[in-house]
Amino acid sequence: MGPRVVHITGGEGDLARAIASAFAERGWEVRAPGREELDVTDAAAVERWFASAPVPDLLVLNAGIRADALSARMTIGEWDRVLDVCLRGAFLCARSASRRMLRPRSGHLVAIGSFSARSGPAGQANYAAAKAGLIGLVQSLARELGPAGIRANCVLPGWMETRMTRGVPEEVREAALREHVMGRFHTPAEVAEFLVALDALPAVSGQVFQLDSRISPWT
Repeated sequence: MGPRVVHITGGEGDLARAIASAFAERGWEVRAPGREELDVTDAAAVERWFASAPVPDLLVLNAGIRADALSARMTIGEWDRVLDVCLRGAFLCARSASRRMLRPRSGHLVAIGSFSARSGPAGQANYAAAKAGLIGLVQSLARELGPAGIRANCVLPGWMETRMTRGVPEEVREAALREHVMGRFHTPAEVAEFLVALDALPAVSGQVFQLDSRISPWT
């Protein structure tokens, strides 16, 4: 029996690299394709990639982009591009991977979501809609695939110190930090450790995990 296998889409990002490192340290075989290797919006390309790769024990749906703009100024291209990568891409990859998980009747799909799905920030209608859709997708997959022994969960990492957030104006960063009762952000490595722990819980599926200290009112 060989090592367990994890696939991580959007493999060039800081979080993907941290996840890859955390699982590799534990002896997993890691496949983390970037955009050049795997265009998650291309259904045929996705199917070819998964057909040529080993069957994953864990698929981390991490590929995502942003194209922020106020809705009145947002172009259809900006809307479509974000939905294509963040939501369509997640569906295509989850579909291809889960088909291959059916034979061993085991596997785990983890989607990387965003707090934007719950907060609906101004200027991120496309991103918020895509990430909210991701939660619905994960919960539907959990219901459909649970009888086959396959899990699906969604993790909202929260604000992290990454290349993506380093360009954010300092006043925006400070405002976000004030919303965190612990007064700090997670690092990608800390989020990666949560994914390792989550994968070790075989009875958990269909759940959404927010990994920061922002407190939202019950709705």
